[in-house]
Amino acid sequence: MPVLPTAFSPAAVSRVALANAVANGVIVITGGAVRLTGSGLGCPTWPRCTDESFVATPELAGHGAIEFGNRLLTFVLTAVAIATVVVVFRSARRDLRALAVLAFLGIPAQALLGGVTVLTGLNPWTVAAHFLVSMVLVAITTVLWLRSREPGVGQPLLRRPFVLLVNGIAAVTAVVLAVGTVVTGSGPHSGDPEAGRTGFDPELASQVHADVVFLLLGLTVALLVALHATDSPDRVRRAARDLLIVQLAQGVVGYVQYFTDLPVLLVLLHMLGAVLVTAYTARLVWSVRGPVSELPLTPATPQAAATR
Repeated sequence: MPVLPTAFSPAAVSRVALANAVANGVIVITGGAVRLTGSGLGCPTWPRCTDESFVATPELAGHGAIEFGNRLLTFVLTAVAIATVVVVFRSARRDLRALAVLAFLGIPAQALLGGVTVLTGLNPWTVAAHFLVSMVLVAITTVLWLRSREPGVGQPLLRRPFVLLVNGIAAVTAVVLAVGTVVTGSGPHSGDPEAGRTGFDPELASQVHADVVFLLLGLTVALLVALHATDSPDRVRRAARDLLIVQLAQGVVGYVQYFTDLPVLLVLLHMLGAVLVTAYTARLVWSVRGPVSELPLTPATPQAAATR
């Protein structure tokens, strides 16, 4: 008797894909909690927690427990990623296989990068890379889940200028996240009192970050206006509208935390906002193509129609 079904239903694929997306978002927040509590070196080495023990010892106190707890979550994330690969490969959705494999491969890559981060004493550039890879995984798993809810990827629903604008929004979002890591690496929440900083002026880095955010907001507003002016598909308009709402909320949190000297809870909320901005940007990119049942954007040519 087989341990696993020989084939999984579309509903099962979608549920597991959703769990994968949520898990990738949650571990970003718990990683932020590690940094904001000063527990980044709670386990001072890697892959062991100490030179003699794989687990946190009483001598490491609360910081060790927090850091070790976050490491344990990696095993949960790995289990979910493996389950996603198994379910997808045992379903009819061959188009989801590449995304499932990428989401899985990101886990060992993150584990190795996390080890380098610890062994380099929380170097701000490796911390930044660790966060950005997590954002890539959030985007991949979000698209994987959204695609799993439809029978397959169909034709583009927007004309090329709109698609280019959507891609531009995605690119600027990536820049916003990257510059945001420079702000973090220049600020006070290093994850450990002995951790180094980038050496950049935090105020200047924050200003550059804000400038790129304003550009992102402008592009998103322009897209939303253009979509309504041209009576574009509802799914794309909803995706652009919801992304703008998340961006505005994230901007408000960012400004409040800056002018209130970066309280821990607001910084953690800002990290949650970064996850949501990434996920909703991925949703916008996903929305540009309809499911396989959708008609193509342009009608078939007479020659093509004659061959049908």
